[in-house]
Amino acid sequence: MEDGVRGSVDINRDCGARHAVRSLRARPLSRWLLALGLSLGLVACGEPVKPPLAVGVNTWVGYDPLVLARDRGLADARQLKVVELISSAEALRNLRNGLLDAAALTLDETLRLVDSGFDVRIVALLDTSAGADMVLAAPRITALQKLRGESIAVEDATVGALMLERLLQKAGLARTEVTVVEVEATQHMTALLSDRVAAAISYAPIDGPIRAAGFRSIFDSREMPGDIVDVLVVRTEVLQQRPEAVDALLAAWSAGLDVMRLDPMGAAAALAPGADLSAAQYQAVLGGLRFYTPEESLAQLQGDPPPLARQGEEVARLLIGLKLLSRPPRWAGLIDTAPALRAAQARSAR
Repeated sequence: MEDGVRGSVDINRDCGARHAVRSLRARPLSRWLLALGLSLGLVACGEPVKPPLAVGVNTWVGYDPLVLARDRGLADARQLKVVELISSAEALRNLRNGLLDAAALTLDETLRLVDSGFDVRIVALLDTSAGADMVLAAPRITALQKLRGESIAVEDATVGALMLERLLQKAGLARTEVTVVEVEATQHMTALLSDRVAAAISYAPIDGPIRAAGFRSIFDSREMPGDIVDVLVVRTEVLQQRPEAVDALLAAWSAGLDVMRLDPMGAAAALAPGADLSAAQYQAVLGGLRFYTPEESLAQLQGDPPPLARQGEEVARLLIGLKLLSRPPRWAGLIDTAPALRAAQARSAR
């Protein structure tokens, strides 16, 4: 797939004038980076222009409340720019390169990012997988133990590694008792149909056609609660220098989440085309997720230790065992509750 973003970017070209928003859906990422670089470097009429906080999200429905808030004008465009990227790898790369101020990531991606020395803080929990990630197997695999001696397709991603470990634990199998085949998720159907593998670690909505071809789920993320969690991270320097923009980010997430809760059909109809799904398919994918309310998110981040740390310790141990982390995370330095506390105060004041 060509590098690209789906979304829009405002470009200020002249003093006192803003050009119309341009859709960059399916355009090369390099064009967006050039536009962002121009935006960051511009000065309006001699006064330095502070660009909006740029938050990156990949094309995953669990991050769509931010997209919905932007598209419905519920996000403060002066403070916040929601940039859609084709993958979390792109989000991580642009975060590292200073082109993003914040990003929606999985918890395991965040732990690995911080472990590498990059300074970000978790400011909110977004959602958790509750069936959206699964293991699909051939009809002859009637029990997990039947995977002994079989091949399993796994995408080269941390979530796939987590799913595999949990699957093997549940089946009572050692890693040496199966053959792990690295296969891109879009090629899982081909690998299963050709009998190259007996099972594949997949996720919604890619699972739809595979199920339709006769393969069935034998294990899913409902059996590993708290392992696959999406979080919102912000660069630490941005938290310190631009708290008002971070507040706008949390407000936009909350507003988009409210729309998805109050108007699920309308939200699905608006967002499904961007995910190449029908509205019904989009809602089916949402059925495998559980969003955290702002109150639940704050509760998960508070305490000594916070609940997120307690549930994340097991994930961290697993990542260390897989040599994907070098050391246990320092949770006290990884979480910043100040933005969520300010957001809670703003809600109570309404």
